Formats: sequence, C-alpha cells, structure tokens
Amino acid sequence: MRTLEVKDIVVHYGLVEALHGVGFRIEAGKIVALIGSNGAGKSTTLKALMGLKRLTAGSLLLDGQPIEGMHAAQRVGLGLALSPEGRRLFPRMSVWENLMVGAHTVRSAAQRTKSLELVYELFPRVKERREQMAGSLSGGEQQMVAIGRALMSHPRILMLDEPSLGIAPKIVSEIAQAIRRLNAETGISVVLVEQNARLALKMAHDAYVFEQGRVIRSGSGQELLNDSFVQKAFLGI
Repeated sequence: MRTLEVKDIVVHYGLVEALHGVGFRIEAGKIVALIGSNGAGKSTTLKALMGLKRLTAGSLLLDGQPIEGMHAAQRVGLGLALSPEGRRLFPRMSVWENLMVGAHTVRSAAQRTKSLELVYELFPRVKERREQMAGSLSGGEQQMVAIGRALMSHPRILMLDEPSLGIAPKIVSEIAQAIRRLNAETGISVVLVEQNARLALKMAHDAYVFEQGRVIRSGSGQELLNDSFVQKAFLGI
C-alpha cells in the first residue's frame, strides 16, 4: 500500500505558473477525484506526480519519503502509473504488444502474467481483441487498453487522465465499474482526473476541486456532490 502526500507544489510552463502551491493527500486504497474546468491544473498535477513535469517548488512524499527528485521510470518502479489523456497507444502494434509496453519495467515473468490476467479479467474485450491492431479498436476499447497498459507495471497508485473523454456512455459505465472493482478487490489507489464531475464524485472516496492552478474545495465525494458551489459550477444544478 502506498500513501502519497502532495505538499505545496508549484509548476511552471516557461514563465507561466500553472500550479500555485497545490496540496492534497492520496490515502492508500482510496479513489481520489480531481475535478475542475479545462486549464485548472488537473492534468499538470498528474504529470508532476509522475515525474513528467518538474516542480519549481514543493514536495512529493511517498510513504514519507521524498520522490520529487526522481525521474518517471524510478517512480514507476515505486508503484506509480499514469494512463494519459488521449490514450496514446501504438496504433500499428497489437493490443497484446501495447500491454507489454507497460510491463517493460517488470522483471518477473510471473508478475507480468498475473498483471495480464488482471487486465483480461477487468476488461474481457481487451482479451478478445488481444491480436488486433490497437488502431482498429473503438475509442472505448482503446481506453480499456490504455488503462490495462498502465496496470501492467503493477502499480499501487494508478492515475487516470480523462478516461471517459469521447467515449459512449455505455462504455463509460463499463470502465467506471472496472475501476471500482479494481480498487475494491486489489486495494490499488486510483487518482481520477475527469471532466464528468458527477461520475468522478460518485466514484471517489476523497475529492479536490481545482480552479486556476489551486485547490479551492475538498471533502469526500459525497460531500462535494452536495456542495452548492460544486453543484452550480460543475453539476448543472
């Protein structure tokens, strides 16, 4: 189990400060939702946690140990994984080959087999299409493969960036159910960045609202579903 503390992180894109002292906590075994409008800093936060964006200030503590100086591959080895926005599969490689890309840091053949079995159990469509080229899949199927690829690294904290984007509602429901099951049955923590705020808050144990690079609200998923500001700003109530 892993607990990740995000302490007052600042991130720049050139001269532009994108995150202004963001802080929150990812408890072991929890689903954590990050919601907010486009450009609020949610995806930048995931990139910072994964080591894809350098911190200007602040710290990241994994089980109390600082990791902000580590590169992305080291963080994968410690149990962090990211399924990026837009899926970013290799379209001319098979589904199975795409999954194996996610396992490149895993030395144990037994662990790779175990992770693959988990992916196939969560997403039967992925198993059915394992020999197909990834580029031939529907958007929803590609998203399942992208999540599966992240799971192949045997993470303890799985970060998902916009998993419902551009996907049919029926498939969104299937993916949401798989994420809940994954969390409940394995204890893997999930950090969910999602424009569908209602879905994210319904799934989340803990949630944080981002606005202009800052966290402006926090609470349980249910508390934020009942929050009048959240309802007006993100839920259309």
